[in-house]
Amino acid sequence: MKDMIILGIETSCDETAAALVSDGTKILSSTVFSQIRAHRPFGGVVPEIASRKHIEALVPALDDAFEKAGLGFDDIDAIAVTMGPGLIGSLLAGFSFAKACAFSRGLPWIGVNHLEGHVNSVFLEPAPPPFPFVALLASGGHTTLYHATSHTRMEIMGQTRDDAAGEAYDKVSGMLGLGYPGGKVIDDLAAAGEPGNLSFPRAWLDKNAFDFSFSGLKTAVKRHIEAAGALSEKEIRDIAAEFQAAAVDVLACKLIRAAEKKDCRHIAVVGGVAANQGLGARVRKDADAAGMTVHIPSPGLCGDNAAMIASAGHWRLMEKGPENISPGLGADVFSKIPPLL
Repeated sequence: MKDMIILGIETSCDETAAALVSDGTKILSSTVFSQIRAHRPFGGVVPEIASRKHIEALVPALDDAFEKAGLGFDDIDAIAVTMGPGLIGSLLAGFSFAKACAFSRGLPWIGVNHLEGHVNSVFLEPAPPPFPFVALLASGGHTTLYHATSHTRMEIMGQTRDDAAGEAYDKVSGMLGLGYPGGKVIDDLAAAGEPGNLSFPRAWLDKNAFDFSFSGLKTAVKRHIEAAGALSEKEIRDIAAEFQAAAVDVLACKLIRAAEKKDCRHIAVVGGVAANQGLGARVRKDADAAGMTVHIPSPGLCGDNAAMIASAGHWRLMEKGPENISPGLGADVFSKIPPLL
C-alpha cells in the first residue's frame, strides 16, 4: 500500500513552516523560516509584522519543503494546516493559503489544533510513547498537562492560570537585559549559576491539583533585580539559575504527579520549553526514580514546526476524515478549531 504523504503548513505565531510527512511518522522534509530578527527590537512578537512576514514567506517555505523531499503537489494526498490557537492574522495567512492550495488541486484538507500538533511531535521520533501517556506542553503561549489516550483524544488535566512558562522566561530575560527570546539564554546562564544563593518562590497552588502560575515568580525576580541595583555577571547567572530551578521544580513535580494519578508509566515533554536542558534533566531524573519512561522530541521538533501539524493531520484524517468547510473564509471558521477532548 502506498504511504500517505501529508503536506503540513504552520503559521500560528512567528514561524512560517512547511513540511512533508509520510504516514504520520516519517519526516520527508521540514522547513521553518524564523521571524526572530524582525521581532527582537520590540522584545516580543508584533502581530502585524508576523502576519506580513508569513505572507512573504509561505511560497518560499513550500517550495523549499518540496525541493528537499524531491516531491511535488502530484505526490501528496492531503494538506494539514493549523487552525488555532494563535495570532488571528498569522493563522489567517497560513489557513487561507492552505485552503486555496487544497481547493485548486482537488486535495482533501484537515484543520489541526496547534496544541494537538505539539503532543503528536513525539511520534516523529524513533521510539514514541505507547498510549496512554501524560504530556507536559510548555511553550511561550501555553503550559498545559494532557492525558493522551489517542492521537486525537487528550484530556486537559491542568494549565497555567496566568503567564505561560516560556513567556515567563522571555520576561525575566528582558528584566536582566538579555534580549528576546529568553529561553536558551536563561538555560545557558542557569547551567553556570548557583541556584541556592537566592530563594525564589515555588508556586504550587493546590499541590493535589495540576494548574500552574508563574506571575508570582516573575514578580519576585523583578523585585530582587530592582532591590539589587547594578548586577554583576555572577549575580545574573545566579538569578537565572534560581529562576529556572523554581520553574522546573513545579513543572517536573506536577508532571510526575499527574502521571501517577492516571497510573501512566510514560510521560512526554513537548513545546518550545521542552528544549530546555535544565527541565529535561530534572524530568528524566524524577521519572527514573518513579519508574517512568520519558519522551522529549529533538530540539527541531520542540518549537513550532509543520511536521507536527502534518503528523497530527494524518491521524485526524484517518479517524475523522477531511474537513467539509467551504473554500470561502466565513466568520465562524475559527470556531471550528478541532477541540482537544
